[in-house]
Amino acid sequence: MEPDVPTDDPWSHSHLFTLRVWYEALDAEQREVRVQVRHVLSGETRYFRDWVACEAYLTGKIDETPGA
Repeated sequence: MEPDVPTDDPWSHSHLFTLRVWYEALDAEQREVRVQVRHVLSGETRYFRDWVACEAYLTGKIDETPGA
């Protein structure tokens, strides 16, 4: 018999990502942040040039319906 898992357990609805963050030089005086995000379980990897797009991707992944 399987133990009951609480439905409000945040770990049961979590995702694991790795983020690699670095600066990329645009010219001698300017640089931009770059972000590589990898969804660990699926291996899906995306690259971003700003935090807003990165955040939208991450929240989109955690909002997906399981099995979709």
